[in-house]
Amino acid sequence: MMCPSHLLATVLISCSIYQSFVNGNVAPLVPGSDRTLCSDGATPPASRMDTSSRINRLRSEMRKRSVILGAELDAYIVPSYDEHQSEVPSDHDRRLRYISGFSGSDGIAAITLHSAALWTDGRYRQQADTELACSWLLMRQDDSSSYTVSQWLGTQLSSGARVGADPKLIPHHIWERWEQVLDIMEITLVKVSTNLVDYIWNTENRPPISKVQMYVQPKEYAGKLWQTKVQELRKELRDHKIDAMVVTALDEIAWLLNVRGKDLFYTPVTKCYLIVSQEQIHMYIEPNKMNHEAKLSLHTSSAYNANSTKIHSYDSIWSDLRTLSQPWKKVLLPSVYTLAPGVSEAIFTSVPEEKRTYKPSPIINMKAKKNPTEILGMRAAHIRDGAAMCDVMAYIEERFILGDLWDEVKVVREVDLTRKSQKHNKGLSFATIAGYGSNSALPHYQPTNATAKRIQDDSTFVLDSGGQYDDGTTDVTRTFHFGIPKPEHKKAYTLVLMASIDLASMVFPSDLKINDIDVMARNVLWKNHKDYMHSTGHGIGSFLQAHEAPIQVAFGQQQKNSFKPGYFFSNEPGYYEEGNFGVRLENVLEVQQAFDARNDSQGNTYLKFEDVTLVPYEPKLIDYNMLTLYQRRWLNRYNTRIRELVGAELKNQMKMSGFYWMMNHTALIPEYGYINSGYSLFASNYLIVALSLCFILQINS
Repeated sequence: MMCPSHLLATVLISCSIYQSFVNGNVAPLVPGSDRTLCSDGATPPASRMDTSSRINRLRSEMRKRSVILGAELDAYIVPSYDEHQSEVPSDHDRRLRYISGFSGSDGIAAITLHSAALWTDGRYRQQADTELACSWLLMRQDDSSSYTVSQWLGTQLSSGARVGADPKLIPHHIWERWEQVLDIMEITLVKVSTNLVDYIWNTENRPPISKVQMYVQPKEYAGKLWQTKVQELRKELRDHKIDAMVVTALDEIAWLLNVRGKDLFYTPVTKCYLIVSQEQIHMYIEPNKMNHEAKLSLHTSSAYNANSTKIHSYDSIWSDLRTLSQPWKKVLLPSVYTLAPGVSEAIFTSVPEEKRTYKPSPIINMKAKKNPTEILGMRAAHIRDGAAMCDVMAYIEERFILGDLWDEVKVVREVDLTRKSQKHNKGLSFATIAGYGSNSALPHYQPTNATAKRIQDDSTFVLDSGGQYDDGTTDVTRTFHFGIPKPEHKKAYTLVLMASIDLASMVFPSDLKINDIDVMARNVLWKNHKDYMHSTGHGIGSFLQAHEAPIQVAFGQQQKNSFKPGYFFSNEPGYYEEGNFGVRLENVLEVQQAFDARNDSQGNTYLKFEDVTLVPYEPKLIDYNMLTLYQRRWLNRYNTRIRELVGAELKNQMKMSGFYWMMNHTALIPEYGYINSGYSLFASNYLIVALSLCFILQINS
């Protein structure tokens, strides 16, 4: 029988949900009611996947007591995370994509015996709509007017129901929130040790686990010995009277120990756990996942001491945590932090409650502030990356003019191959985004053979790509046009460029909170009654994650952290007209000290930004008369840097087509007065005219 307090809470929650539904504040719970191309007779998008047979198999397993080792389940939750809460897991761990068909990097599904719903944020709303079968409900996880996962389950299930989930995949803070809400409605959240998606997926052609071994990142790129980093971490732990720390985030382990791997396709890491105490280092990793050099570097076979690493099998952490933690009084278990989900529910509950210290990982801020070697490496990597972008765009534009047919997939293939041919390249930092026309209005659209549009000359083309290099990570977005832009294209592009320049040219006190700068980019768009549905920026690692904690430039979020010299982050405002066209421009910025570190009269120090991304903008899309004097001057200085730094690199690589393309796209503009509308068109088409003349002369000869 329900106790009075639970009864009251349930009534209050139910009334709140009901009233929100009546007022139209919560999305209707009718499958396909707000979905596109889901009416009878509609032709489904080519990207839409029917996973009903997989869902039926999952529901069958939910009823089998022998599999779940307990009573039947009434619902099962599938997140996009792997065991380390990675943003983009390996193909082997993309359980959400397998069960739903949704290929975005951020989402969560809840499946009952009769219905299924998926939550994702605004970046992926349109993409999910085209990928999910019409039987799925599509919910916005960043929208307060939509049901949360636990609220929706409360509307679908009755008192006494059981909801299962794999605790190794769910961050503790999310598990705790679900448990609190479901408990009020007398619904039990059950820890299922056998992952039910794995149980059915393993019988099919599940992608294999990567066999690439962990390897050493040399000090010439890392800038510090790993022993020095561990000493700094231990001091941080001592200062807070903490005996040990469990490290589960793969990029934190890779950075701390100066190792890299290939277990995630776009982030150079190896799946493992790490426990660091004042006297010991324990690593939990699959057998044969370390090469000989890595074993030597980490002193895995040395006499056991504070600077040697003891290796254990990957799954041993579950028993070892309970054993090792016995003499410790305090164990740090990383909590949720900006862009860092924190430890899983399974890790959290493996340490006795009285010993837990749940707070953000100190490694996050240590890693975000790049050392002098990493700073120089990031700058050098972006120069080479800029050269690759100039080279490939020169080739694509030339072939387009000569009549080659290009679609989005073909562009992706060419861009990826060109970037991978650069010196020190280790692959891509994320899957290349390439969208033409209406697809350019999808912020995270990734083309496939089934969805790829042919690129033509009457709309915008957004290209968002990046590379992993020994000395840095890059992330750049540019918007192109292969014909004569329409006025609305030029206005949108120029507004986004103005937004980017306004943020990049800031000088500000060092105690300003990171979120506070977001309005600098959005201001010019807001004045035109426009906005974009994603954050303005994110941190970026040094040969690590393209989305790195703790930086996220997004107003409305509660953040306490401020910028520090040596931080790197993206500046990427956008403009999207759904079903029509989109514009996004993205540069990576370096945070630097301003005014030679002098204080003002109040004792404040000041910071500024420097663009390390050096890729030309599209002149034909810029309405120069919309730019202020300062913005014109900034653009001229930026183009001059591209000519000097990327120009020298292109010459060094003998990439002369890319060099002339770059020179053509970085012509200086008048800083005062009216600029004729034909100026940018002539400047950007100069190379086109020259190439066409050469082609005609070649034919005539």
